[in-house]
Amino acid sequence: MNSPEIMEALQALAAEKGMTTEVLLEAVANGLESAYKRREGAAEQAYVIIDESFNITVYAQEVDELGNVVREWDDTPHDLGRIVAQTVRQVLNQRIREVERDMKYDEYAGREGDIVTGIIQQNDARYTLLDLGRVEALLPQSEQVPYERPEPNSRLKAYIVEVRKTAKGPQIVVSRTHPGLIRELFKLEVPEISDGVVELKACAREPGHRTKIAVWSNDPNIDPVGACVGARGSRVRQVVNELRGEKIDIVPFSDDLHDFVAKALSPARVREVRFHSEEGVAEVVVPDHQLSLAIGREGQNARLAARLTGWRIDIKSETQIAEEEAGYSGEEWAEGEWVTNPDTGEQTWVPADGSEAITAGQWSEAVTEHQDGDEAGDAAQTSKTVQTNEAVPADDAVAAAPAEAHTDPSTLPSDSTAP
Repeated sequence: MNSPEIMEALQALAAEKGMTTEVLLEAVANGLESAYKRREGAAEQAYVIIDESFNITVYAQEVDELGNVVREWDDTPHDLGRIVAQTVRQVLNQRIREVERDMKYDEYAGREGDIVTGIIQQNDARYTLLDLGRVEALLPQSEQVPYERPEPNSRLKAYIVEVRKTAKGPQIVVSRTHPGLIRELFKLEVPEISDGVVELKACAREPGHRTKIAVWSNDPNIDPVGACVGARGSRVRQVVNELRGEKIDIVPFSDDLHDFVAKALSPARVREVRFHSEEGVAEVVVPDHQLSLAIGREGQNARLAARLTGWRIDIKSETQIAEEEAGYSGEEWAEGEWVTNPDTGEQTWVPADGSEAITAGQWSEAVTEHQDGDEAGDAAQTSKTVQTNEAVPADDAVAAAPAEAHTDPSTLPSDSTAP
């Protein structure tokens, strides 16, 4: 059978579908072989050859018990044209679907860890479907930021976490909560990162709320933090907008662990960092009025800093450290919280029991007075000891000792409850 027109049609179809003509010819040959073997009196072993002019020949084979071919002959049916007409369309459609599925899978199989932009097609309680063009991506509820409400036909960027091969085609699973989304968004907005000059060394994220990233520059002339922030915050603003307002802290990475842990707790100011390697704990000392800022709302700042650095972080105020070193284990102080005046920036301690609030300055003065009183008492006792051997009545000794200055504990913040 000589049908150059069929060959031309196959070549055009292959070009349209982005596949080779050989793939389609192989599919046709396999279909014809199956159709031949279903005929009455057909040989059990046979194969089909199709040449470049679409000449079709069916070769039947006789094999022995060992599987060796002992005879081969041309057994092309006289009504092959009818068989071809019935088979080609069915086989080609099936094979084309298979090849297209494989091509789509191959296109995305190596893209795990990339960002894709899709149009939201469907959204329900279980998942959101994104149209990526030739394929659809699945955004499960577990990979969505809780407060985000995807709107149909709106564009959305997502991070590819997995590409699965299924009978219906590739299933692409994407995420909006993965830390990798932050890396890829900054790579899109910051040329220095995509060029490898600036590296994003670490990332810690609580999706929808806050993210901390640590960046490093391989060029001493380039500030990594400034490169990520951009002129007037233009670069980081693009990332924040894509994340629907999620806050982002950018800190410089450092090989010096003391410096890195201190920077990771930004925006709080750190006085000192002490490492307890056996426990894997970094003890951080901050000014009293910075304690709540270092810990963050519901401990968020401390948690993110711990994930960023890989150390468990124990944050204490200077007063707490001083009391621990002095062996002081006094009364429990009143619970409360630090409140910042939005106009003046001054911090005030507001006790939970409703008693009078005090400013950070008043608190510091009270603590200083308390410590000075302790020192005065110690000095008086030492003075008594080194006096002359003249006998001093016990009552006189008690009367001569100056009274210690004490601060009302109820007006001071609690060691364990101050944020």
